[in-house]
Formats: sequence, structure tokens, C-alpha cells
Amino acid sequence: MRDLAILGSGSWGTALAVHLARVGHDVRLWAREADVVGGIRSERVNHLFLPGIRLPEAVTPCEAVEEAVSGVDLVVVVTPSHGTRHVVRQAAFAMAESATIVSATKGLEVETLLRPSEVISQELGPRRAVVVLSGPSFAREVALGLPTAVCAASTDQTAAELVQSEFRGRAFRLYTTDDVVGVEIGAALKNVIAIAAGVVEGLGLGHNAMAGLITRGLAEISRLAHALGGRRETLAGLSGLGDLVLTCTGSLSRNRQFGIELGRGRSPREILGTMTMVAEGVKTTSAALALGARHGVELPITAQMAEVLEQGKDPRAAAEALMLRPQRVEVDGR
Repeated sequence: MRDLAILGSGSWGTALAVHLARVGHDVRLWAREADVVGGIRSERVNHLFLPGIRLPEAVTPCEAVEEAVSGVDLVVVVTPSHGTRHVVRQAAFAMAESATIVSATKGLEVETLLRPSEVISQELGPRRAVVVLSGPSFAREVALGLPTAVCAASTDQTAAELVQSEFRGRAFRLYTTDDVVGVEIGAALKNVIAIAAGVVEGLGLGHNAMAGLITRGLAEISRLAHALGGRRETLAGLSGLGDLVLTCTGSLSRNRQFGIELGRGRSPREILGTMTMVAEGVKTTSAALALGARHGVELPITAQMAEVLEQGKDPRAAAEALMLRPQRVEVDGR
């Protein structure tokens, strides 16, 4: 089995560490927070980000990025999107040239509008194999060993198949694809739609509204992905529809919970002040809207969420604005 490094000890990074150790790998888990490292060393638990889950002895916490990545075959990047570039740049000189990089980050870099794999490639060079890991997967359920299916996306088929093989477990199944764009856009924008879904729930607008929002949200994501070179059928799969439904309806979704609180009347600043972990959709909203404008793609749900988050628009007024838009054919072929 292989030595692996995981950069990022949030709930998803920690859950992947638990899973990968469970299937036989030795895992080095880098944490920015000293108390997380200390808690894992002394009690084998990440109390801050994944409480109640015991980490196997094969997981070694690391305080230094360089220590984590030195000499390993696979480096898994699980940082928030706004921190990915800095962490990868810091780790770059200590990585083996042959190491395969796995991006498990969901979002867009706000300043450049780049996807996480593009950020990684900029920092490490275009010849480095990067595989995107994405799909409907709550961290706690993965850590508990509950059945999960995800995608491993890469333009390098050998690298994708390596990740498919090394990450597979009795309850963790991977499908490969070469549509990196479709997978990453699905992963990023589903968080925006999940905030809107939370608003629908928080306002008590009903199941009809929720079903309509998820369906039209998928259409919105698919339009942008297609404009960027992704395939529409990818968005009908695990990293599109699957992840969208989970994040919009699951009780463990941070973005959905953020939206619920918005619908109940709390301000974005107030909600964020009480959250331990990042709700990626908050930062992704403005970036996705800018990306849509760059490529001439209309993103009505994203636009309304941007007005709520950045201009203080009343969430109920945003929902009404979506219902009162001019009516159109459902599928326009674009």
C-alpha cells in the first residue's frame, strides 16, 4: 500500500484520512491548527472538525506541509478554495516529481475565477497529473463507512485509474471520467444552489418550490459547464445531479443550513460568525456570476443569491423575482 498526504484537516480531509487508512494506506494529515494536531495525537479525534470519529493509528498528524508531502506517492488537496494556491505553493518544493495530485476542493478562486485543478496546475506545472475527486459525499458518512459513490476526473487516464484503485473500499466506489470541467463546475455551483434551497426551506415555501429550484439549478449549472467545455451528460451524473440533490436536501449540508438561516431572517455576517467550517457557496456565488458573465451564460438563481448575500436583498423577494421572470421553453439546446 502507498504513503499518502492529505493537505487540510477539515471534516472532508479528516474523513478521507479515516477512509484511506481503513483501506490500508499510511496517511499523513496536515492541519493548520495546532490544537487539531494535538487532539489527534493525544486522543485520535479531530474534535474541531469531525468530533466523535476515532482516527486509525495509520493516520499521522503533521504540523508542517513539507513533512506531510515529502516522499509520498499521492497528495490529496482538501483545503478551502481560497487557501488552495497558498498551501500548494508552500508544498511544491517538497513534493516528489512523480507524485499524483488529487484535488478534493470544491469552489472557484475568487480573484482569478479558476477551478481548483487549474490553480494546482498553475503552481505545480502543466505536466503534473491532477485528479479531481468529487461526488455526493458527506464527510461524516464516509468516515462511518457508509456506502458512497464518487467520480475521479482527469485528462490523464492512468492517473484517474490509479486513484480509482487506491481509494476504493468496500463502501467507497469510484467512477472515472475525463470531463474535469464538468465535474468541477458541478462541484462548485451545487453549493450556491444549496444555499438557495436552504432559503426555500427556511421560508417554508414547500416541496414544489424545492423540486423546481433543484431542477432549474441543475439546468443553470449545466449551461455554465457546457460553455466552459464540459459535457452536459456529466452533470446528469454523480458530480452533478447526485451532489446537487445531496447538498440541497441533506441535513449535514453546511450550505443548505446557511440558506435556512438566511430564510429565517439572519444576516450573512451573523451566520458566518457562528460557523466553524466554511460554507463554500458563499464565496463561490460572486465568482460563478462573474464566470457566467465572462462566457455570456445567464445564471438567474446565482444572481439572486448574490443580491441576497452582497446587497442585503430580502430572501423572499429573491424567490419572488425568480418566479416572475419571463417564461420560456424548458430546454433550449444551448
